[in-house]
Amino acid sequence: MSQIEIKKIESKSEIMQFIKLPWKIYKDYPYWVPPLIMDRKKMLDKEHNPFFLHGSADYFMAYKNGEAVGRIAAIQNDLHNQVHEENIGFFGFFESINDQEVANALLDTAKDWIKSRGMTLMRGPASFSSNDEWGMLIQGYDDYPTLLMPYNPPYYHDLVLNYGFKKVKDLHGYKITNEKIIKVNKIPRVAALATQKFGVTIRNMDLKNYKKELDLIKQIYNENWERNWGFVPLTNEEIDAMAADLKQLATPSLAFFLEINGEPVGFSLTILDYNQIFKQMNGRLLPFNWLKMFTRKKDITRCRIILLGVAKKWHGKGFDGIMYKQIIDRADAIGIHFGDASWIVEDNEKMVRGAQLMEGELYKKFRVYDYTF
Repeated sequence: MSQIEIKKIESKSEIMQFIKLPWKIYKDYPYWVPPLIMDRKKMLDKEHNPFFLHGSADYFMAYKNGEAVGRIAAIQNDLHNQVHEENIGFFGFFESINDQEVANALLDTAKDWIKSRGMTLMRGPASFSSNDEWGMLIQGYDDYPTLLMPYNPPYYHDLVLNYGFKKVKDLHGYKITNEKIIKVNKIPRVAALATQKFGVTIRNMDLKNYKKELDLIKQIYNENWERNWGFVPLTNEEIDAMAADLKQLATPSLAFFLEINGEPVGFSLTILDYNQIFKQMNGRLLPFNWLKMFTRKKDITRCRIILLGVAKKWHGKGFDGIMYKQIIDRADAIGIHFGDASWIVEDNEKMVRGAQLMEGELYKKFRVYDYTF
């Protein structure tokens, strides 16, 4: 009879084993994109990841007959529980071979960790929160994940269902293409009317005044998303850390503000899909792969809409249409004709309508699950 051992992971060498396990799990999955190892190390570092200023986690690996076969993180997010007035824990960074016993052992470990801290429900996958990788892919396995989006084998869905998890919410990914958008006449008309009526101006994000711009983005982001299911506000430290990472990937024309009389009232950030480059790097940026960030940039054909929000008092004024029009035109100008709008909560009617207005095709679904003790 096989023996499954669960081990808590703490040392640097063990963390590296935790990071590199997916290379084994996904060796036969051609659409998987290896994460950058240096980014995963930074993300899992409890001393430097600002998530750990308001949360805690432990990492575990599963071994079967001495061979590494799975991993999981058990997570406590105090900020989530404070904002939503809940008492729940999370599991994340879940990977497993197609073996129910292995999955059960990993999920039991996370459940026991969460229960021992007095929480009454386990939700996930969240690595670490809704501001990071969130949800399990359940539709759209035959396409590469876009930047910062999860990918997993189809059998993961069965593993968590067999354990006893239930769906709590689906997150939708929409594919938006220029060839469909050009058939839509409503967007330019809405954008033109709103621009004229309210005197809206558009300006690119000023990278020379990065810190000041980040304060504006944080205010708009936390205002706009506060009512969304699963939303957790970004702390100042998390904004700074995220911005430092994204600054290296940002295209100035795809990061812009809407303003009225010099007051920022909306912000949009769209990122080129660098996963098209990362796919060829096998997790390594150094010593020479970093050159591909520049030499292969022209080969990128897709982008992902990361943030799109309007200050609360300006909701319903047509400003979304202005941003849709700007994204379409600016992406087209640099030769990008495929956009990924992910993720949108399935019952967020306003954002779903926006995606549909742009003739978006629902092409991926990600599921968040709950397990009640």
